[in-house]
Amino acid sequence: MPHEIYCVKCAFVHYPCMEHNNVTLADYAAVIALLDTGSFRAASEALHLSPSALSRQIAGLEARLGTRLFDRDTRNLATTAAGEVFGRVARRMLYSAEDGMAEFEAFVSSRQGRLTIAGLPSVTAGLLPRLIGEFSEAHPGIDLRILDALSGSVLEAVESGVADLGFTAGTVSARSRLDFQPLLDDKFVAIGHPAGPLAEERAYAWHELIAMPFIAMAEGTSVRELLDAACLRLGTALSPRFEVAHLATAGALVAAGLGVTALPTLTLPVLNMGNLIERPITDFGARRRIGLVRRTGRTLSPAASAFVELVKRSSGGPPRPRPTTERKV
Repeated sequence: MPHEIYCVKCAFVHYPCMEHNNVTLADYAAVIALLDTGSFRAASEALHLSPSALSRQIAGLEARLGTRLFDRDTRNLATTAAGEVFGRVARRMLYSAEDGMAEFEAFVSSRQGRLTIAGLPSVTAGLLPRLIGEFSEAHPGIDLRILDALSGSVLEAVESGVADLGFTAGTVSARSRLDFQPLLDDKFVAIGHPAGPLAEERAYAWHELIAMPFIAMAEGTSVRELLDAACLRLGTALSPRFEVAHLATAGALVAAGLGVTALPTLTLPVLNMGNLIERPITDFGARRRIGLVRRTGRTLSPAASAFVELVKRSSGGPPRPRPTTERKV
């Protein structure tokens, strides 16, 4: 353990070795300039200092280090053994500082970093691939992490800081720490087997669809909430023949001819639509509003800010009101 010294001026115990931590990057640069040029005059010109100012800086550094780095007189400058060792340390410190600043500048300019996005599976499959492609092309140094989750988990991920941004459906007015920016309104369509109940090429009423063998998403999903709401407007309850948790499962059951379903158009890329048919719904009565979620009062990382700007440009801003009687949720 280093020998301690009690200072009567400030009434604190000091350790002499701690004084060495007061070396600055300017001190390192001054020593390197002297080693490279071999004279105070040339080194001071390189550092944009006067020779006297550089001399005082080196004298102060030597006093803090407790050893001489340079032997000098009016004509000659010679590096001591301690100066040679300190010079090697100084070069490592300056290289490290330069690398650190380059890394920081790359982060600030969105050239490097990591971005975590949480989203509904239908959004991550139907909306994000194109956006991620454009973003990755413009910012190849940014690593992206995608979290597929239900709406509640998306909100929790953003609120807790696990995710930088989130894509979800509905609104978050009850959560004061989150901001919801509407992006688009996703309409529902009926999906069926080509040889099934939807074989006739026409629009179908909602009461017709729920009278057929119906395949519904599980309770707690944003899709199921809107399906149940559409049934309530008819004064009835949804009684699905099959209830599934994943979109791919719903598509597989429909493709097997086991029933029909109703899904937002953004979910269709998840399904193998080559084996399925899509039909309009005349009176579903609602659209699923998709929006971007972020923490209120918290500065986004440069990468997240760049992604938000890309989303804004791609969506053209918040959705415009449509001349329709459909209720937006």
